[in-house]
Amino acid sequence: MTTVTYKIVEHDGGWAYQVGDTFSETYLTHDIARAMAEEAAREQTQPGENTGISYDDKAGQWHEEAVSGEDRPETKVEG
Repeated sequence: MTTVTYKIVEHDGGWAYQVGDTFSETYLTHDIARAMAEEAAREQTQPGENTGISYDDKAGQWHEEAVSGEDRPETKVEG
């Protein structure tokens, strides 16, 4: 199973959470950034509806896939 890690980091004069190369908005304190990361991580584990998604990979190629609303990753928050 895939694990998505939310890392609390200093960012843009404040604090943010980072997933891969993507940063959240900037928050005033570490505690606020951590609380928001924990909320986002919790939401990501909730099942949803089956749907189709489109995304581009690192090479810039677009892909379309059908995904199950039950296929959710494990999550963790660090920092």
